[in-house]
Amino acid sequence: MKGIIGTICGDIIGSTREFNSIKTKDFELFTNRSIFTDDTVMTLAIANWLIKDKTSQSVLIKELQYFGSKYPNAGYGRMFSQWVRQENPKPYGSWANGSAMRVSPCAWVADSLEEAQDLAYKSAAVTHNHPEGIKGALATVDAIYLARIGASKDEIKDHVETRYEYDLDRKVDDIRPYYSFDVSCAGSVPESIICFLQADDYEDTIRNTVSLGGDADTQAAIAGGISSAFWDVPEDIVDNSINRLDDLLLGVLVEFEDKFM
Repeated sequence: MKGIIGTICGDIIGSTREFNSIKTKDFELFTNRSIFTDDTVMTLAIANWLIKDKTSQSVLIKELQYFGSKYPNAGYGRMFSQWVRQENPKPYGSWANGSAMRVSPCAWVADSLEEAQDLAYKSAAVTHNHPEGIKGALATVDAIYLARIGASKDEIKDHVETRYEYDLDRKVDDIRPYYSFDVSCAGSVPESIICFLQADDYEDTIRNTVSLGGDADTQAAIAGGISSAFWDVPEDIVDNSINRLDDLLLGVLVEFEDKFM
């Protein structure tokens, strides 16, 4: 199975390691503590915006605020939690990776790379309007869109390096020993892309990402979103993940897939 399910599965698998980091690829994918977090909630908020009206900023803001309020304990940052409750919310200059974690639906709706970039920009700018916040969302959506249309890993790597000046030449095994928790786009998105580029399949992507010992759920959501445009997500991983969604979130996922995939 391909699509935004890869973001959701990555989030759920990484959820147990966000504040309990490991430095190995040898771990149990799912435990009784595996849950969806803000990465899944906000990804499906973006999906619902695209289902309803991808041209409307007001609908985008409404969906982000609705889902944020519906799941207040999903793990948002302090500034976003405040934004959700505001009557007339304004972007707050965030450079954090929340813009990249939620962007994957934009790549599946778009009919061109340019449209994917436009939707990604809009999805980020209502909150994460810092240049690095925008850049992280754009680099992620570009990688997903290019993978979706059949680009090779080398083509994806060259495009992202050239356009966004991310250093993607590093190796996962070299990053792992010194890497630590980092919520910035600049310090987490390139590493997430590298984890995809050096993987053999979807599961290996997620194992690479979690093994860095960083912001595991968000980075696995980012890398998983790219990986699931390149490879199928194994059926057992899909089943284990969707069984952890409630009816509202699962309903949005099914409607998005029916409409766009």
